[in-house]
Amino acid sequence: PLSQQVGDKTGKAATLNNIGGVYDALGDKQQALNYYNQSLPLSQQVGDKRQKAVTLNNIGRVYDALGNKQQALNYYNQSLPLSQQVGDKRQEAVTLNNIGSVYDDLGEKQQALNYYNQSLPLRRQVGDKEGESVTLSNIASLKRNRGNLKQALAQIEAAIALIENLRTKITNEHLRTSYFASQQNVYQFYIDLLMQLHKQNPTQGYDAKGWQASEKSRARSLIDLLTEANADIRQGVELKLLAAERNLQQRLDATEKRRLELYNSSKYTPEQAQAIETEFASLIKDYQDIQAKIRFTSPRYAALTQPQIPSVPEIQQQILDDDTLLLQYSLGEERSYLWLVSKTSISSYELPKRADIETLVKQFNYLLKIRSYSLSNDREIGAESGLGAFRSSDVVAKLSQILLQPVADKLGNKRLLVVGDGALQYLPFAALPQPETVGKKIQPLIAKHEIISLPSASTLAIIRREHKNRKIAPKTLAILADPVFSKDDDRLKSIVMQNVPPATNSKFSFDRLPFTRQEAEAILALIPKPQTLQALDFAANRAFVTSPQLSDYRIIHLATHGIFDTENPTSSGIVLSLFDEKGKLENGFLRLQDIFNLKLPAELIVLSACQTGLSKEIKGEGLVGLTRGFMYAGSPRVLVSLWNVDDEATSELMQKFYTKILKQKLTPAVALRSAQLELWQEQDYSRPYYWAAFILQGEWK
Repeated sequence: PLSQQVGDKTGKAATLNNIGGVYDALGDKQQALNYYNQSLPLSQQVGDKRQKAVTLNNIGRVYDALGNKQQALNYYNQSLPLSQQVGDKRQEAVTLNNIGSVYDDLGEKQQALNYYNQSLPLRRQVGDKEGESVTLSNIASLKRNRGNLKQALAQIEAAIALIENLRTKITNEHLRTSYFASQQNVYQFYIDLLMQLHKQNPTQGYDAKGWQASEKSRARSLIDLLTEANADIRQGVELKLLAAERNLQQRLDATEKRRLELYNSSKYTPEQAQAIETEFASLIKDYQDIQAKIRFTSPRYAALTQPQIPSVPEIQQQILDDDTLLLQYSLGEERSYLWLVSKTSISSYELPKRADIETLVKQFNYLLKIRSYSLSNDREIGAESGLGAFRSSDVVAKLSQILLQPVADKLGNKRLLVVGDGALQYLPFAALPQPETVGKKIQPLIAKHEIISLPSASTLAIIRREHKNRKIAPKTLAILADPVFSKDDDRLKSIVMQNVPPATNSKFSFDRLPFTRQEAEAILALIPKPQTLQALDFAANRAFVTSPQLSDYRIIHLATHGIFDTENPTSSGIVLSLFDEKGKLENGFLRLQDIFNLKLPAELIVLSACQTGLSKEIKGEGLVGLTRGFMYAGSPRVLVSLWNVDDEATSELMQKFYTKILKQKLTPAVALRSAQLELWQEQDYSRPYYWAAFILQGEWK
């Protein structure tokens, strides 16, 4: 409206085009087209050929996305000469690439290649490295489809090199993660191309290159963070930036408390809720921005070298031994792959496409969350599951056949390091049936194997490097359990409450976990009192978890609720006491951004809570959740859960787990397997629901 008031048609045209761009990005193509079509005549009226070229290209892109290729070509061909007339080589390169893409889709491959080859030198001339990687990827795809796999490989490797270079220049960790996620289709193409070359040339090592491409495509931001963790990147940074960071931390804490007070008030309006959520989200963004500035200006950060992704021989040397195998999965649109890496060999296997595998994984996980379901059960599941109607025995057999049968004869009784992908990251491999037992008396994989989950093989290599010379903490165990979540809690009945109603928002309403107290007391009984630190009831609060004294303990055990935010992973966390001993509300949320600020050089962190292993999956990073936060804080291994666990069964599992660690001196990985097997063999807890949710991530030694 301001552009209209002052009669600025140029500004109005640009703004309409920009609004169209937002709708375009949101997927509302018709609305985007409406705004582009309003922008176009204004550009014509004022003779702004540059803006007109951009808008014509954008309209062409919408028709392209809608499948109307001829109409798209029509608009691209109107845009191209205008960009050439005004000397806008960047826009000219974009349009040439888009025209090539349309011809590619129409099957006119030579014509497509002609346009890509015109676009590429212009991209290079104007320094558009991101655009250059797009055009190189398009050429690679065209070459592959014409059967020229080695020519395609040269092009896609050039594109990958550009992406790798661009990624390192982004100091905002969240933007870097987002950019890398947007490039995952390029890495998937690269992996598939290498594996197709392996099929043609099985002795030339393309399968090892395919594995390394898979490794290069995952958890890179986590690897960067683990490398950064010990660098003290705040040293040498301007004091005003550090002060701004502290100020934002304090404001986030205060806003979290106000959110809690609002949702515990007797009445609040939707407008009030929206206002505080907007404020909270804005503060998180500001906090992320200030951290990016700290990285950008930090001498220590600038001196960090980008971690190199290890080769197969390096991984074999650094993380494997004679009793350990690496199973790494990569899920693709057309086909998926599994690599089995041992101390001395690598083998690879082609699996069905991503969609087929992920459907089976979701159905299997649905079964595991049914308390009464056992692996040997055969039951019909109806469409009410939201996953279609299916038979449990079919799902169990198919999933085991796809994921394990190809390597069944090579597994023996060895330890398995599992690097999942996509939905496989939500799959407890411990409960997956051994292929040879399907159709008989089913045995879960854990009956023969110790199983550890990894975001990537490189992650473990980095953890070992960074923790190599670290001193072991002097004391044994710090434990937090049974926090106070609700006004209705019996522990608050003797306290005169200050008109605090129960929470009216599900985000702030949590049931008491009475068995976590029993769990804590049983674990503490295993250790001499001077070697322990405990926080129960009101003391199970943020002050305890953020206290420097926790750095004196080798094991930190947090038995409480977990919160899982799919939309904003940084808001995932754990819930601590929401009331103090006087009955006043207090901020009891320890969010992911808080965890990143902790210093916890523990050997093991146990999150004995619901869904602590979950978060939103981000392509190329996996589950961006609590595990990476606690690894950044200093722990090489974290025990987490994949669903809403049973309070009583978890207490039983944890008592067994700690008995094996503290009395029998077993490693956490061996102790977890042994404790889960004992529950599996007990009648009351034999169903996977009770024992399979917990997985160990990170170091197994």
